[in-house]
Amino acid sequence: MHRQLKFAIPEAMADNQRIHPAVPVATSATPPSAPPSFSVLEKGMQVHRAAPLQGGRPAIPPKPRKRKGCCCRFLCCIISLLLLILIIIGIVAAVIYFVFQPKLPQYSVDRLQISALRLNLDLTLYAQFDVKITATNPNKKIGIYYEKGGRLSVWHANDKLCEGSLPRFYQGHQNTTRLDITLTGQSESGSTIMTALQQQQQTGQIPLDLKIDAPVSVKLGTMKLRKVRILGRCSLVVDSLSTNSLISIKASKCSFGMKL
Repeated sequence: MHRQLKFAIPEAMADNQRIHPAVPVATSATPPSAPPSFSVLEKGMQVHRAAPLQGGRPAIPPKPRKRKGCCCRFLCCIISLLLLILIIIGIVAAVIYFVFQPKLPQYSVDRLQISALRLNLDLTLYAQFDVKITATNPNKKIGIYYEKGGRLSVWHANDKLCEGSLPRFYQGHQNTTRLDITLTGQSESGSTIMTALQQQQQTGQIPLDLKIDAPVSVKLGTMKLRKVRILGRCSLVVDSLSTNSLISIKASKCSFGMKL
């Protein structure tokens, strides 16, 4: 008769042999982030981590954009302002021209008389001419102020014989003014000039130039504009230079211009 043996198994070993159901482990779907490119301290040492690779090469940081200089913008503003000013001036000038139709004043030599023409002891030539000229303002809507400093002179070739001052006066619209002006002066190389004049007097044709330099201000309606200069030249041919006698003007050709 067999004996039934019973062994007592410790409870701890029994628990180890039991089969337990598997417990699911939670995993994150987000992959681990790439290590930063800046340096960190690990265990008291500075470790530099490389930037993430792009196509097998280190990523190159973008270059900072250059700012446009303030000088360039300032220069553009100045150029634009100048162009605007030029356009405005052009428009104003066009309006003035079409509304007022400005014309230059005209001058003519009516009479020329020689009061004195002689050589001095120092061989300078003294001359005194009496000239009567006519100044005409052909403008219908523009008045002319003749300012101080106007000059009238007589020349022979490149030598100035004499000069005088133009009077100050106002000339109205379509006005004609006659002026009597006395011109005096002394010229160097008087003997040379006198010899040339005597030779030309024998031919009865002596060329002289009468030059006008007149500072004027223009009046448009009630507005007086800035001063300009009227420059004129009359080429004359006279028959004689006899003193105290009326001289015949055989030819006269005048031209005029304006200088700002």
